[in-house]
Amino acid sequence: MGDEGAPVGREFKGPVNNNVIRTFEEDMGFIKKITPWKYEINEGFVTGMNCKGTFYVNSALEELMFDELRCSCASGSYGGFLPAVKQIANVAALPGIVKKSIGLPDVHSGYGFAIGNVAAFDMDDPNSVVSPGGVGFDINCGVRLIRTNLTEKEVGPVREQLAQSLFDHIPVGVGSKGVIPTTISDLNAALEMGMDWSVREGYSWAEDKEHCEEFGRMLQADPSKVSARAKKRGLPQLGTLGAGNHYCEIQVVDEIHDKYAAARMGVDTIGQVCIMIHSGSRGLGHQVATDSLIAMEEAMLRDGIVTNDRQLACARIRSKVEKSTIIMIWFLTH
Repeated sequence: MGDEGAPVGREFKGPVNNNVIRTFEEDMGFIKKITPWKYEINEGFVTGMNCKGTFYVNSALEELMFDELRCSCASGSYGGFLPAVKQIANVAALPGIVKKSIGLPDVHSGYGFAIGNVAAFDMDDPNSVVSPGGVGFDINCGVRLIRTNLTEKEVGPVREQLAQSLFDHIPVGVGSKGVIPTTISDLNAALEMGMDWSVREGYSWAEDKEHCEEFGRMLQADPSKVSARAKKRGLPQLGTLGAGNHYCEIQVVDEIHDKYAAARMGVDTIGQVCIMIHSGSRGLGHQVATDSLIAMEEAMLRDGIVTNDRQLACARIRSKVEKSTIIMIWFLTH
């Protein structure tokens, strides 16, 4: 699938449980509505669940969630993406999970984990696992909101010019190349230093670090854990946006639900202009995930780990395979 998306052309080697095929009505018998916005998925919905699943949706997302499940049941669970409800339950079947597999209000079908699906695993449990599917196949694909002191009234008259300027200055699309001259030493520095590299090179301000997790730098980052293939794919793409559902969008605040939280974040005025960026990690992140999955599959065969979904390939947290994978994912969160 180009630079973004799941791997193609390679058969999964790890063991997988057989799917339980039921009607939509039979599946719904395992799902209980707790509140107008909270549902629970009871154990038995899929094979080997270690805990319940939970997801939170409004009425519009509720309809989409159950439409996914209805279509999957109608097809006999053959082909296409698994519905998010099934993916939440499959995560609940992973070894070492703590309490629940949870689907947040943006939940929808994803790769291995549902998009918006979160779970915690006990680091002291020798059977606990970690899976690249829990991060997403496009490692470090993420969303960031940038506030401005501009208003809709000020930006409105130049809206068309602004949109054109974004297209002119931000490389997008499969195969797009960045405008930042990058050597392999530059790439290694960016991987190791994270936002400190951006500040040093003049692409951000030091104050920006205060609004980023870990102040924009994971101290455990080790670029030597990244394959030469991944670096080669990422080298020409630094500073690009990505393809598919990645975007840079000019947005306007039209409603405020929590005045205190909005004030703390500086997004507190109706008509305030913000910029939302959904960036991809391009070939670098895709290759890291591919490399990790190959190692995961070998570890599953070695340790006898069985999952409900090929996309949940994983290995024990305390294994050497996983320590290397965790280090790779750590620095890609830059």
